[in-house]
Amino acid sequence: MKMPLLVCEALFGLFAYDLVLSTGKFKMIHRLVAGWKTKRRVPGHEFMDQIAHAINLACIWYPKQVPCLQRSSVTTCLMRSYGIAAQMVLGAQKTPFLAHAWVEVDGKAVNERSSPQERYKVWERY
Repeated sequence: MKMPLLVCEALFGLFAYDLVLSTGKFKMIHRLVAGWKTKRRVPGHEFMDQIAHAINLACIWYPKQVPCLQRSSVTTCLMRSYGIAAQMVLGAQKTPFLAHAWVEVDGKAVNERSSPQERYKVWERY
């Protein structure tokens, strides 16, 4: 897969997320991600890294800061579109209160600098 195409798909996903969220309905985002089916493809492990890199590049070029929920939603859907069984995870810590969203594949966090599973208690996976 060509990186420019992946970056374009990631940018499109970021714009689509903002468009859907502009309706003020997080519930719709949740439904879209939860219902996004994993395609029947067998990608190589390196392809997951290419998608993560494309998301990173798209976030650099996106005209505004991309919060973790947006980034994770788009990453999850893009990975599923290419046959990677990704899960979006929402978690929080109590004191001080912090919430975070991230993507996991086979129980491992994808495209994260540290392990969010050590810092945040998971409240939902989908």
